[in-house]
Amino acid sequence: MSRSNKIRGGRDDNNKWKGNGSGPGDGFRRALLAGAIALLLLLPGAGFAADPVPADNTVKAAVAAVDNLLITTPPPPPNVRPPVLAWGMGNGKSRVIPALEILGFEALLNVYGRIVYPDDVDPNYSEGHKVYGVTPSTAWRHLTKGPWGFDGDSFQVNQIQHPYQGAVYQGFARSAGLGFWESAAYTFLGSFVWEVAGETTKPSINDQVASGLGGSLLGEPLFRLSSLVLEDGGYNPGFWRELSAAVLSPPAGFNRHAFGDRFKGVFPSHSPATFTRVRLGWTLTEHASGSGADNDVVRNEGTLDYYLAYGLPGKDGYTYDRPFDYFDFQFTAVSSRNVFENIMTRGLLYGKKYEAGDNYRGVWGLYGSFDYISPQVFRVSSTTLSLGTTGQWWLTRAVALQGSAFGGIGYGAAGTVHSTEFRDYHYGGVGQGLLAARLIFGDKAMLDMTAREYYISGLGSTQTDGSERIFRGNASLIVSLYKRHGLGIQYNMSRRDASSPDFPGTHQTVGSWSIAYNFLGDSRFGAVEWRPGEIKSR
Repeated sequence: MSRSNKIRGGRDDNNKWKGNGSGPGDGFRRALLAGAIALLLLLPGAGFAADPVPADNTVKAAVAAVDNLLITTPPPPPNVRPPVLAWGMGNGKSRVIPALEILGFEALLNVYGRIVYPDDVDPNYSEGHKVYGVTPSTAWRHLTKGPWGFDGDSFQVNQIQHPYQGAVYQGFARSAGLGFWESAAYTFLGSFVWEVAGETTKPSINDQVASGLGGSLLGEPLFRLSSLVLEDGGYNPGFWRELSAAVLSPPAGFNRHAFGDRFKGVFPSHSPATFTRVRLGWTLTEHASGSGADNDVVRNEGTLDYYLAYGLPGKDGYTYDRPFDYFDFQFTAVSSRNVFENIMTRGLLYGKKYEAGDNYRGVWGLYGSFDYISPQVFRVSSTTLSLGTTGQWWLTRAVALQGSAFGGIGYGAAGTVHSTEFRDYHYGGVGQGLLAARLIFGDKAMLDMTAREYYISGLGSTQTDGSERIFRGNASLIVSLYKRHGLGIQYNMSRRDASSPDFPGTHQTVGSWSIAYNFLGDSRFGAVEWRPGEIKSR
């Protein structure tokens, strides 16, 4: 990608807050983690607990009365989408076309760089050559000798633009009828070709991970979203559906309109249980400390947040045979210079569904995730593989608990945000964990809590003696106002503790409150109903 945002090498500014003492966010952090422990009830072992002592009639009557107050709308009808043209079979599938498209796309990127940045030279990374002045000799040298290393691009270029570049590769292959794994190979090889022959800069390990691996994990949800929009339109999606689908996945939109009916077939979703939420609101950053917090924090921001859970466990007849038949996708855009506060996705690569009793259903297995989080004063990004589980438990007739638990390893980056593009982030092996719990009270309200932890180590790092520990937690409450319209309040707490030989004890925290209007894709907050008696009685 563009080298216009080149940044200098370096590490943290000296921080006035030394040591690792308790900060103002510790209480919230402990409370959030304690609340998320409820997620342990979602694990398969919950189904083997001792039988409860039957409640007396008074308690049963009280619970039934509360359930009746919490539900006034029936379960949604089965989400069955009309059939569409065949996808990925016969004349609607090609291995040659996406390969040529990826190479053509990279050629256009190089030509764009030659025109817009004709004299861009980086003495540290492009060996004195113009960055986009690629020749057969430079490409051959990169292929045979490398050397592979780390580039000097800005954090946003490396951790947003490069993964999106990989998502374009994934979209070309997927919309040409190829499966996830085959498309992921195209994405990885496409990234490799760009590193070797797209620029004169030395091939970059971090870009190969971000584009070649993170690109598939970001591109697959975008492709699925695009297909879902088209699938809901039946045989003849209207203009607005076609436009929306093309915005979500431009390579898929290109293939649909550039090759006639060949790639008109829409990827079959198999009608997953889904939950979407669009949030439009205002955020007040009420607390910020540490490096970069004095002058660079925008206290008031407008926010736009989109969230989709796709393939929620519990729906009868739905299977998890294909990668990303279950995934979560979320992005948050803000009105400050950050633009994107977070982009997060995780999807089931291989797993199985399971049950524990009549009231619990879940899925477990291997997940792939891509995260980008930037709460104003620092940022973190990771590409990881995790083992985990996602499930739903009906606590009463009306109250449901959904949740997820994950732990895994990968590769990522973290560092401070400066007012200028000063290089203050480093790469390294990542250990990552997540606990999430969502308590749904019929069609009246939803309480959501999530805790994420990242450890950026010195393994495979640009700063071998440095490490970062980052926590991101949020708690939100949404109350239904009318059908699918709700009002919500949310609190986010982010904390970074980093150390290196030069700047030990760097500590940064950010806390913010948000109030927002929420438009919900489901009047019952995505609770999946599979109990025949409950479906029949409403």
